[in-house]
Amino acid sequence: MKKKILILTLMFMSFTSMALSVGDMAPGFSLPDQNNENKTLHQHRGQWVILYFYPMDDTPGCTTEACSFRDATDRIISNKSVVYGISVDSVESHKIFSEKNQLSFSLLADTSGSVSKSYNSLAEFLNWKVAMRNTFIINPEGLIVKKYLGVDPTTHVQKVLKDLMTLQAQTS
Repeated sequence: MKKKILILTLMFMSFTSMALSVGDMAPGFSLPDQNNENKTLHQHRGQWVILYFYPMDDTPGCTTEACSFRDATDRIISNKSVVYGISVDSVESHKIFSEKNQLSFSLLADTSGSVSKSYNSLAEFLNWKVAMRNTFIINPEGLIVKKYLGVDPTTHVQKVLKDLMTLQAQTS
């Protein structure tokens, strides 16, 4: 039990030490998706971007969250936005997960964990890395305008949609 507490404490300390804030410029990235096509944040300048980080393909919570984003994709696109899921899993793992769940958005393979780390969304312990379940809404100018930490995958997407619409209405 003490070992688990120590591990969680170390992960929490590394996560909170350099947290991104609302109003910060979103860190750029260039990552392959499940089709091995490179995606960058810069290519979406002028659009709203939803980046959601998740621990692992094909696990119950991650599947729930991915399918919720899939089911909301039409509403996200109609709000002139794009969604990306990011984990440290491989392109091949993302391809299988995406096809199995008929996902209509890109899953980005951050196998080095560098992008997850730049968003303070990487838990590391020894040789083990996993993306934390965090989400960021980035405005068309590239600024983080909303962040969600340690989200509940069963209710999260509805909160994101509500906040996205509110944020967009405020800037219109």
